[in-house]
Amino acid sequence: MPRNARAAAVPPDLREGIDAFLGHLSLERGLAKLTVAAYEGDLLAFAAHCGRAGFTRWPDVGLAQVDAWVRTLDRRGQAPASLARRLSAVRSFARHLVRAGLRRDDFTELARGPKFQRRLPGLISPAEVARIVTSPDAATPQGLRDRAMLELMYGSGLRVSELCGLDLQAIDEESGIVRVRGKGAKDRLVPVGETSLTVLRAYLAAGRPALVRPKTGSALFLSARGVAISRKTFWLAVKQAAARAGLPPSVKPHLLRHAFATHLLAGGADLRSIQEMLGHADIATTQIYASVERSALADAHRRHHPRGRKA
Repeated sequence: MPRNARAAAVPPDLREGIDAFLGHLSLERGLAKLTVAAYEGDLLAFAAHCGRAGFTRWPDVGLAQVDAWVRTLDRRGQAPASLARRLSAVRSFARHLVRAGLRRDDFTELARGPKFQRRLPGLISPAEVARIVTSPDAATPQGLRDRAMLELMYGSGLRVSELCGLDLQAIDEESGIVRVRGKGAKDRLVPVGETSLTVLRAYLAAGRPALVRPKTGSALFLSARGVAISRKTFWLAVKQAAARAGLPPSVKPHLLRHAFATHLLAGGADLRSIQEMLGHADIATTQIYASVERSALADAHRRHHPRGRKA
């Protein structure tokens, strides 16, 4: 059902509660517009379901409505990951209703989500990363830019949006720190390694000046038009770098962020430190990299230990 039609099917009292929650997400928690819009779509879908079942006030909605909605989505073939995201939005909203005094209990507390295996991030070795990040042509401004972006993404574990959104003031060369604006408009400070700083200085000296145009602002990484580079352009640069390095087309920008985390863990870094650098709100998200590392160790044992292979 289109969002406008879905909104029209929502009883006024239910819609009012959702609008108040969306205002909280935007104004108090500072979530991005796209994130707030995703919450809105999921909550409108649930509220429309409740309205069709005859419920017009949030205090009357209960666990049975949540379970029925989840079963309906499941029958329609909703992917487990998408279903889990939708249920997570309703859970957050239910907790907000309790905090706001609009309900005495959390009606989602006993709701059961879908069972699915969380996919492990892909694995890429330090040698493969080295081939990728050194593949751009350092004789061109775009090559210097791409090399600096690849090094910084791998060296500091940035998200693509964070990397493309950096400005000149974000880098503190003396301290070796980059200030990153992450999810929910939250800033964090992330270390920048010497290798990243070296290629970044080369880009700032000979690459960025060649890309500057009369209306260029303070964006750190520029496109050929002199504006902040887009995620799509950087995605293409990663694919080209991987191809030059002889790696498969499945290599994507986020794989460098995964490599940052798994290689840190393999080197002995603790999960809490990695969580801080990645900007994960919940350490459970970071723990997926521990699973990756255990998986890699198990694979190495099977391949190389005399007792690791089946007779």
